[in-house]
Order: sequence, then C-alpha cells, then structure tokens
Amino acid sequence: MPSPAPDSPDANLLRGHLDLILLSIIQGQPKYGLEISKQAQERTSGYFDLKVGSLYPALLRLEKAGFVRGGFQSAPRSGSPVKVYALTESGGKELEARRREFETFTRQLGKLWQLGGAS
Repeated sequence: MPSPAPDSPDANLLRGHLDLILLSIIQGQPKYGLEISKQAQERTSGYFDLKVGSLYPALLRLEKAGFVRGGFQSAPRSGSPVKVYALTESGGKELEARRREFETFTRQLGKLWQLGGAS
C-alpha cells in the first residue's frame, strides 16, 4: 500500500480525529460542507484535504449525536439553498472535552519520545 504524501496525514490518523477537526472548524459561525473543507485546507496550508466521501458522513454522524445542528440557507454566490452546520451547546462541550483529551494524549506521547528518558 502506498504511503500518503508527506504533506498529508495518514488516513487512519485523520479518521481518528475527524470529529475534532470538524467541530473546531464549525465553532463560531455556521458553515456549509464545502466551506468547512476549504477552511480545513486554508487554515492548515493544505495539510487537511477533507474529501466529500468522509466529510458528509462525519457531519451527519455529528448531527445525529446532537453536536451540530443542520439547517438550510442560501449559498453566498448562487443563492441556491445549502445545508449549513452550527455547533450546539453539547457540541461545544464535546469540542472542549476532545481538545483536553487530545492535549493530554499528545503531552503523554511526547514523554515517550524524549531521548534518554528514564524508565
């Protein structure tokens, strides 16, 4: 199996953190799917390139869990209705919990990487 490009995350790593990524992007103003994908690319200099095949199922999963609320509004350019996603109160709490968990995880992983660390 080919390795991912050096400038993109491993698919399993991305899959394991996709909800955290999406909740982080959605906080603030409601956003529609392609806007979420575009912001992920822009804010990470192209590192996160969210594909439609993983983006929309993840948004649906977050909506079913009550972490985001979907609704329709007119698209900025075309005026056609698009589904936008907004963080719910429980989604905000979930985002904070996942951030703390991720920060703890990376801090502990960093301890394992220390060269010459005591056992």
